[in-house]
Amino acid sequence: MNFRPLADSDIEAARQFWQGIPGLGLSSADSPGPLSRFLSRNPGLSWACFSDGQMIGTVLSGHDGRRGFLYHLAVAEAFRGRGISSELLQRALKGLADSEIEKVHVFVLAENSCGLAFWAAAARYGWSRREDVLVFSRNNEGLG
Repeated sequence: MNFRPLADSDIEAARQFWQGIPGLGLSSADSPGPLSRFLSRNPGLSWACFSDGQMIGTVLSGHDGRRGFLYHLAVAEAFRGRGISSELLQRALKGLADSEIEKVHVFVLAENSCGLAFWAAAARYGWSRREDVLVFSRNNEGLG
């Protein structure tokens, strides 16, 4: 397996990969333009894992200068249980720590049972589910 930072040249492969992951929600923010801007703004923080040239895992990681955020931590079902998620996560967290980001948040869709189970198990590494925060969102299209 080969781990390397996610690059612009990986965007289409990543989008195709994510479409095959149950529970992973995609939005207009996952189109090529926004993904390219995200990677450019957060160089070296997002990672991919490849096996025989095929993408088998990803994590998007970035920060706003104050808090870190993780998105799309995913591993192909056939490769789960081999520590790939943990390795992707550690690489993203190290990059955020090197950027002096002390707190990291992850967003998991409520119906993503696999993701919820992963993060619940990650409690032994310091991750905790927040019950005190609600997220409010809106599409900001057409206002620019």
